[in-house]
Amino acid sequence: MAQLICTDLILGYEGRPVLSGVSFSVDAGNYLCVVGENGSGKSTLMKTILGLLKPLGGKITWGDGLRENEIGYLPQQTVVQKDFPATVWEIVLSGCQGRTGRRPFYNRSEKELARQNMEQMGITPFSRRCYRELSGGQQQRVLLARALCATRKILLMDEPVSGLDPLVTAEMYELIRRLNQEGVTIIMVSHDVAAAVRYASHVLHVGSEVFFGTVQEYRNSEMSKRFMLPEGGNRT
Repeated sequence: MAQLICTDLILGYEGRPVLSGVSFSVDAGNYLCVVGENGSGKSTLMKTILGLLKPLGGKITWGDGLRENEIGYLPQQTVVQKDFPATVWEIVLSGCQGRTGRRPFYNRSEKELARQNMEQMGITPFSRRCYRELSGGQQQRVLLARALCATRKILLMDEPVSGLDPLVTAEMYELIRRLNQEGVTIIMVSHDVAAAVRYASHVLHVGSEVFFGTVQEYRNSEMSKRFMLPEGGNRT
């Protein structure tokens, strides 16, 4: 069943479009990678899906009983965010804010959810440490645990491995793959086309042209031939 349907979206800022003609759907359990060149509108699309920006045209429809506030989000970190002076426990628990309603406190079940997600991400030993003292990979695990506190249905991720070394990048991709196998729908913005076709079930390529389809359909497309190197090649 479709959790998200985007139809003829036009995206932009202050009435100025940066991306148009975007149509795709995401079913429960899909792993969608959004790829494209720098400035093609990938992050703008993510912000629009999250409701942070209004589309200039087109329509976004939620299905499968999913509400807009039931989305886990792993943002692309800024330098300021990496230096955030809070404990790991405080950051992970803040992912439950959407569950509290008007309550000014977290209840027992929300705290237990935070503990479970920290355990799953392997960050329980860091619970009382300051977030800014952690390595980049550890910080991403913290943010992923926080996102899982918001929902177990669908996770949106904006360049989740940006700035990580190759070993930590591989570990992060494996964590995301495992979550997807457990039934969590993944929508991930990535500059790494090779990783997209390795891990994803579907690809949305945005830019002057827009492609949406399965990984195999993308491999066979003309757009893929222009953006992907032969097996074993490296893109600079």
